[in-house]
Amino acid sequence: MASTAPIVGIAADDVTGATDSVVQFSRTGWSSRLLLGELLPDSVEPGSALAVNTDARALDSSAAREATASAIGDLVTAGADRLYLKIDSTMRGSVPAQVAGALDAWQERHPDCFAVVCPAYPAMGRTIEDGLLRVHGGPVEDSPAGRDPVTPVPTSELSQLLPGTTTISLSGSPEQDAHSLREAASDGVVVVNAGSDDDLRTLAAALVVAGPTAIPAGSAGLAAALATAWAGAATELTPPEPAPAAQGQRIVVVVSSLHDVARAQTDHLRAQLDPADLRILQPDESLLDQPNRLAQWAAGELEFPESLPRVVVIISPEAVGGSALSLSGAAIARSLASVVQQTLAHASVGALVLVGGDGARAVLDATRAQALRITGAIQEGIPVGVVEGGTATGKIVVTKAGGFGPATALLDTVAELTTTLAHSTEAST
Repeated sequence: MASTAPIVGIAADDVTGATDSVVQFSRTGWSSRLLLGELLPDSVEPGSALAVNTDARALDSSAAREATASAIGDLVTAGADRLYLKIDSTMRGSVPAQVAGALDAWQERHPDCFAVVCPAYPAMGRTIEDGLLRVHGGPVEDSPAGRDPVTPVPTSELSQLLPGTTTISLSGSPEQDAHSLREAASDGVVVVNAGSDDDLRTLAAALVVAGPTAIPAGSAGLAAALATAWAGAATELTPPEPAPAAQGQRIVVVVSSLHDVARAQTDHLRAQLDPADLRILQPDESLLDQPNRLAQWAAGELEFPESLPRVVVIISPEAVGGSALSLSGAAIARSLASVVQQTLAHASVGALVLVGGDGARAVLDATRAQALRITGAIQEGIPVGVVEGGTATGKIVVTKAGGFGPATALLDTVAELTTTLAHSTEAST
């Protein structure tokens, strides 16, 4: 019997969001990839999920709308017949423009399309109740997202974050809910309350009935519910490929995120690991816009690669006196990526842990990766995959958004990878 499974295209506003969403499909049995290079795949089997990064979160409205529409056009060219728009679960950045861009691109194939926005991610404490976005029960503006140094969120009112929209609750009848979504989509957009995973499953069931004219826009939470719902409506999925053998035991952790949560997780990792197992590479801010000086500094730090311990942390400088760093997050990430390149050239590395969307994108660009084949997740919000193409091909890569997870998240990730690399090496010998 021929597969009736769709090809799902995921457009995300940063790399970590893209992987965090496409991993939900991998978990449910879909063949899942994050596309990174300029070349689109020659053919894609039904039951596949393809994610692309738009880098739209911090763009102005016009640029974010255009970047989102362009990325979705590429997904359509690659064969996508279902669309998922990954937005930030705390509504950081250019979400209204991203939604507008998705409608621009998708209406060329589906003139009557509409967007269904639900950024709730209950497993990570993000909920929508009575049209209010909450983080662990409190208003989003009182959470770290409200203090984000690049894209702070000023209010929890969805009607203000997405002007002109109405927020509705669903009944639990997929057919009735699909009709309600379309009827409530003022100017082509409707927002949906969701306070639990059951609410997301209810929404996913309605979206299956609504069909491809509905554009779901949400976090990895809704992506997980849809991965299961779309798979349940299909006859067969394309089986994923096996993971390759590890290329070494060393783990390189790259922390480009300036988020308080990422810093706390890094501090916990440093406090808990044996100093003999850990090396910190933290360039001074004055080196970041001086490529030659930065390369010389890194060469000195890597002069004896055989002495590098099993965990190397490459981290952006600390802000001094409470003032922000002078360079943009993307510029800092590119500088750190150049240090990562030198590290990969000098030392054997089995896995990369990329914390922060800018850093993940910069490292993957610097290594000329063509795709990430997503194989699973270390824990909720921390997907893991294998690089395809470029100088890091075959290496395990973990991506994590800077603002996600408990203080133990990085330590837990390193512990899990240490076990994975050891078992992979044993199996290949």
